Amino acid sequence: MGELVNLNRFKKRLDRERANVHANSQRAKHGRTKAEKNNQRILDQRAEAFLNQHLRDDGKSS
Repeated sequence: MGELVNLNRFKKRLDRERANVHANSQRAKHGRTKAEKNNQRILDQRAEAFLNQHLRDDGKSS
């Protein structure tokens, strides 16, 4: 005789697996990790600070 399977659990597990596959594809397509976002933000801040060092007192570039 075959193994008994709770269909509700089976359906929920199947739905979770499908959602996980979809989420992974969306992350790969659109997302960046938090570390990548933070690194980019830091690089942008450094570049802005470097450029601001070259401003004259009247606000124009030298």
